[in-house]
Amino acid sequence: MRSEVEQEVPSGITITEVTYEGPELVIYTRDPKKFAQDGDLVRRLASKLRKRITVRPDPSSLAPPEAAGEDIERIIPEEAGVADLDFHIDTGEVVIEAEKPGMVIGRHGSTLREITQEVGWTPEVVRTPPIESSTVSNVRNFLKQERDERRDILERVGRQIHREEMSDDEWVRITTLGCCREVGRAAFILSTPETRILIDCGDKPGAPDDVPYLQVPEALGAGANTLDAVVLTHAHLDHSALIPLLFKYGYDGPIYTTEPTRDLMGLLQLDYLDVAAKDGRAPPYESEMVREAIKHTVTLEYGDVTDIAPDIKLTLHNAGHILGSSICHFHVGDGLYNVAFSGDIHYEDTRLFNGAVNEFPRVETLVLESTYGGRNDYQTDQEDSERKLRHIIRNTLERDGKVLIPAFAVGRSQEIMLVLEEAMREGEIPTVPVHLDGMIWEATAIHSTYPEYLRDDLRDRIFHDDENPFLADQFNHIDAGEDERREVADGDPSIVLSTSGMIEGGPIMSWLEHLGKDSDSTLTFVGYQAQGTLGRAIQSGRDEIPFGNDRTGRSKTLTLRMDVETVDGFSGHADRQGLENFVRTMNPRPEKVLCVHGDESSAQDLSSALYHDYNMRTFAPKNLETFRFL
Repeated sequence: MRSEVEQEVPSGITITEVTYEGPELVIYTRDPKKFAQDGDLVRRLASKLRKRITVRPDPSSLAPPEAAGEDIERIIPEEAGVADLDFHIDTGEVVIEAEKPGMVIGRHGSTLREITQEVGWTPEVVRTPPIESSTVSNVRNFLKQERDERRDILERVGRQIHREEMSDDEWVRITTLGCCREVGRAAFILSTPETRILIDCGDKPGAPDDVPYLQVPEALGAGANTLDAVVLTHAHLDHSALIPLLFKYGYDGPIYTTEPTRDLMGLLQLDYLDVAAKDGRAPPYESEMVREAIKHTVTLEYGDVTDIAPDIKLTLHNAGHILGSSICHFHVGDGLYNVAFSGDIHYEDTRLFNGAVNEFPRVETLVLESTYGGRNDYQTDQEDSERKLRHIIRNTLERDGKVLIPAFAVGRSQEIMLVLEEAMREGEIPTVPVHLDGMIWEATAIHSTYPEYLRDDLRDRIFHDDENPFLADQFNHIDAGEDERREVADGDPSIVLSTSGMIEGGPIMSWLEHLGKDSDSTLTFVGYQAQGTLGRAIQSGRDEIPFGNDRTGRSKTLTLRMDVETVDGFSGHADRQGLENFVRTMNPRPEKVLCVHGDESSAQDLSSALYHDYNMRTFAPKNLETFRFL
């Protein structure tokens, strides 16, 4: 590979080392300034070698950090808001943290090239979170501390990716390890004669003992290190909760996902351990395994085609579900076969996100979620949903009650925040405090850190207009615990968003204890309530709520007197029509569809409809089935 690189670069550019780091080919040179002068050289190399390429300066060619820092600060416009420069001599990289990364990058990367031309260092740009995020800060600091070990991991991964193919056989198989004819514990194995990839590894809401079938030979039964890679569609726990368990079992390979998914994954998994401990359950792994997962994560951007094995290329596309959620497209072999895993999708635009991408170069098989795939699973139009929510809020506030909204920390909470901010700003509902409990504020801070993953107009507000709606004055982060909750409950009318979204533990239980007997207040569901959860039971009419045991060991119950309302239309999942539209307009249309991640009737209804309407082969698989393609 070094020989090929040397043949392609102009004479006068010295190459000192060529190595792999994960999916990237890293080129070290004593002439980084000459590399930077030719803006198309890296692009031509990438096209010729068909690799993702990073160019770094040989340490011997670097300007001293102090002098380089002065030059960098002179080149970057002051309004970019540079907060920190972090120099890494071993790799020749300088990490530039700025409030406005776009101004550091420049048009088509012009400012980055100018930096390299001036000082030789390779700039990497990260955003200063507009809302301080302990998660983002902790992840960045942890990866900085583990930089040397991470490089060793990536070099090992790179050798695995770019090894010679060993088999002449050609086949593709998918094995279902969970989430088939059920919602939750998503897990699949995609295998070829060369490679085994695990897609997702989640828990099951309302049934913590139901885990994916990891023990079977197709999964970890042959040893965790027989997996070549793990790919994570998004951070929700029914897809990500048990990924750290893989490292407990000896897995030492990469996890591919987007950058915001990596951060949200760590946040939710640590909370998962905390909730398990509070519930008296033995956590399935230690927090150290969460750190291992983060250390092994390779982040990809939407649209980047990336080698993850000798015979598999991965491309992530926006799924429209939550921050960083992805449809995962796998290109197997040299044009042999293509499989797309939808993860969870939302096909239409929402206030938070652009709708899911459904155009691909090729797709023969689609693995499609069917959470709302039932024949009657049609959600309310978003405008009607928002109108109904505003009506509920106005009525409750007029009688001096409080609106309690159980909300998933990631996705639905931020969607509701945008609705409330606009409604109050335009006078459609009274301006009252909106209290955010649980992880909602921290998840919101992570959303603000990655505005490029948000809907175009929302991103522009955060980027250009300094009108970040998440910073509106009415939003209050509950950070004083039980005392503050009691004070809010005894105080003036307000709105409370609290985790967990399915009322499966967490601070929502405290709010029910404080507000549940208040007939003037309203409990409002805005998200999916899985079978077996307390949220589903309350939604279905249950008014006796279990509350653990009292001091004598007798079980406690609460009689719920507050109104209970459900507002459809805020789900992060496509409804039946959205799922059909996703497939109907998909380009190209797949030959086969596996309908997964839905109750048995939902998966079968959607499978039958797609077969009859579009004349494609469809399946509603059970867990532990294997499908061979080719």
